[in-house]
Amino acid sequence: MSEQVWIEPGEFLMGSDRHYPDEGPARRVLVDGFHIDVTPVTNADFAQFVDETGHETVAEVAPDPADYPGALPEQLVPGSLVFTMTSGPVRLDDHHQWWAWVHGADWRHPTGPESSIDELDDHPVVHVAYEDAVAYANWAGRDLPTEAEWEFAARGGLDGAEFTWGSINSQEAGESRANTWQGRFPYENSKLDGWERTSPVGSYEPNGYGLHDMAGNVWEWTKDWYSKPATAPSCCAPERPTEASSYDPRQPEMKIPRRVIKGGSHLCTTQYCFRYRPAARQPQMVDTSTSHIGFRCVTR
Repeated sequence: MSEQVWIEPGEFLMGSDRHYPDEGPARRVLVDGFHIDVTPVTNADFAQFVDETGHETVAEVAPDPADYPGALPEQLVPGSLVFTMTSGPVRLDDHHQWWAWVHGADWRHPTGPESSIDELDDHPVVHVAYEDAVAYANWAGRDLPTEAEWEFAARGGLDGAEFTWGSINSQEAGESRANTWQGRFPYENSKLDGWERTSPVGSYEPNGYGLHDMAGNVWEWTKDWYSKPATAPSCCAPERPTEASSYDPRQPEMKIPRRVIKGGSHLCTTQYCFRYRPAARQPQMVDTSTSHIGFRCVTR
């Protein structure tokens, strides 16, 4: 189980008005003190949890047809979403070009049934849906962070800075400050940092609070419902997001709630997903796991 560090209570500038609309408005937010995992939960951590509890992840269980009316039988099988490089340039407004539902993909088999996590004990666990992360946190006597807690910790004391390490974009400067995409997305990965997918936790320098992988590597679940635009988790918020308000308005037939994920992943790049920044956020359906989403825990 990951070591934790104490984050002192404080106030910070949450969000950003400079990039994606759902990151704003930038606002001052107060956060109580809390402990947070130094790294994302690893495969070894998750394996211990599964060994002791017998937990089956969402990806390992066939979906209930009643929850997905109209779904084809071949879609109602255990599996998860896996990133696959394309053979050449594609339109970047269609993520279906590089994401595929893979039968048999799960936390033990990150790219499909023939793959394994042998020699990946210290990599972050992936293919965990929201309820899997909650189950682990409950077992560990911990919790998932709120969006504000996560972002406050990610900033490492650099209030208002663009990145966890400061103001310079490491991708554009040719530096490896986080595990992000290197090359032309999504068909060329130069692997200048040595990693095609996830990297061992702690492979990059920590932020000012001693936390690793708060940018890149894997997205991380938070416990907040997604809303657009963002709302401040304080007395000044006009209305806190609810489960119903988190539904995707572009898919009104699918009443699947969404939570906020933070931090970006090894697939982030200025060409497509410029989200390896503390203010960046993205919605994720709670029933869906992928090859680039993990989590870390807090204790209050």
